Amino acid sequence: MDALAEYSGRASRFRAAEEQLRKQFDRIGNWRLGIAVAAAVLAWLIFARQALGPWWLLAPALLFVALVVWHQRVLRRRTMAQRAVQFYDRGIARMQDRWQGAGSNGERFRQADHAYADDLDLFGKGGLFELLATTRTAAGEETLAKWLLQPATREEALRRQAAVTELSRKLDLREDIALLAEDVRADIEAEALAAWGRAPIVKFPGWLPAVGTVLGLCGLTAVVCVFAQVIPLWPLLAILGCDFALIFALRSKVALVLGRVETSGRDLSVFAALVERLEEEQFAGERLKELRAGLEMSGHPASKRIARLGRLVDWLDSTDHIIVKALRPLLLLQEQLAAAFERWRKRSGVAMEAWIRAVAEFEALSSLAATVFERSEWSMPNLLETSRGEFKAETLKHPLIPAAECIANDLEIGPQRPMLVVSGSNMSGKSTLLRAVGLNTVLAWAGGPVAAKRLDVSALQIGASIRVNDSLQDHRSRFFAEIMKIRLIVELTKQPAPVLFLLDELLSGTNSHDRRIGAAGIVRELLRANAIGLMTTHDLALAHVQQDVAGVENVHFEDQMDGTEMRFDYKLKPGVVTRSNALELMRAVGLEV
Repeated sequence: MDALAEYSGRASRFRAAEEQLRKQFDRIGNWRLGIAVAAAVLAWLIFARQALGPWWLLAPALLFVALVVWHQRVLRRRTMAQRAVQFYDRGIARMQDRWQGAGSNGERFRQADHAYADDLDLFGKGGLFELLATTRTAAGEETLAKWLLQPATREEALRRQAAVTELSRKLDLREDIALLAEDVRADIEAEALAAWGRAPIVKFPGWLPAVGTVLGLCGLTAVVCVFAQVIPLWPLLAILGCDFALIFALRSKVALVLGRVETSGRDLSVFAALVERLEEEQFAGERLKELRAGLEMSGHPASKRIARLGRLVDWLDSTDHIIVKALRPLLLLQEQLAAAFERWRKRSGVAMEAWIRAVAEFEALSSLAATVFERSEWSMPNLLETSRGEFKAETLKHPLIPAAECIANDLEIGPQRPMLVVSGSNMSGKSTLLRAVGLNTVLAWAGGPVAAKRLDVSALQIGASIRVNDSLQDHRSRFFAEIMKIRLIVELTKQPAPVLFLLDELLSGTNSHDRRIGAAGIVRELLRANAIGLMTTHDLALAHVQQDVAGVENVHFEDQMDGTEMRFDYKLKPGVVTRSNALELMRAVGLEV
């Protein structure tokens, strides 16, 4: 399937449907206005002129109500069509490399002290998260960000790969997940809902539902009879006395329960349609089947239980109406609802966390599946079952650079060649290569596709020192910030999985003599711990670390000066670079050097 053609076709169909529904919406609105005018004329004839009987108003009233219901359905369909157009337009923008700054950038997940997040541009405008994320719920975004920040086990990553591959073929389902998830409140917090579900149950008397129903019916009957002057006032006062006694006795429990619902419980009700859609789908893969099964509890679908909670929340909202407020004490509405909420929590509360997590994981998997569908030139990596560090790529690309501009390179590091020193001029592609290696490793162990024709990669802990800055507030120089980051990378080597280190312009904040000795010592310690990686430099003195440490090889990027213009081919070549462009660049911008 041609992804661009499919997206364009669907966007056009939804755009046409949205225009048709807009016209229908306007037409129904005009009909409503006409019926309202006609009803007003009838009311004048009935009540001012006594020309007709009151029953004449029944037909326009019923027709108006029917039009209101129809109007709302058309509005809903129109809204969904608008969302679908936006959904496919965003997908087209991603395929045409116009996505930067248009999606969720995941800034809230940024961790300044993370081993590679800032260095590899995981978050922020134009970052990996923004490229991948088609998630709509906060829980879905959190799940995707967690996968990028923390590599999965091989078993889990393979299960995700299978799920992502299957979902990539289910465009209708991915569309529905994205559109329905728009209804979910963005600020929903899975932890808060889970805590609400796990909280101790507030116990109400078992006889409360029956007694409350009897008192409510008796109270309403007494009100009607008192106004009809069938009975005296004292029976109604006696019933109200019983009501207020119960209200007073249960006031603290009711306040506790309804307070929790206000802050947490109502959020879950909006999941019903989304969960119901996932329940309808049949899956072949193990992971997707498990997630689908997680949406059931004791054989009952989660959507039905969530819809029940939604109805209770709607009832609670209705108690704020002025007429209902007047009847609330008589009917013991709040007390009855509080007891109903606790009965719901007792039966279903413990499952809420699992439901939310399942929906969130479906969203995260759908994001990776969309990338598989949209980037047909990418591939699923081969996740190696080995304790050694290995990274072997064919036509490796930087996943965030537009395809028309990105130059591919083959690259291999592993036990026989654990480290490459990448030399080259400024702007020749050294840092880009480091990020390409790091980002594709992140994608591989998140369970997603990679920007390469083929990638064989073992389980690796990434440690990167690419973007290091000084801090006036923390009284840290750039050099001090860099060596602290390097210490973090060295500490990673004490954990079981081998480390992939990515060091850009190592120790550039000190003199060449100390830099060469320090770099050799750091590299020696990393390789002794079975780490693999790359180090870039434009200082040719540092390229000679190969002479100091076994297992190190040199590669480089070249450039050519064409008059005043610098040209780069961004192709990786063996050996040390033989020239520098620093002086040419300074002269090109007008500096006298």
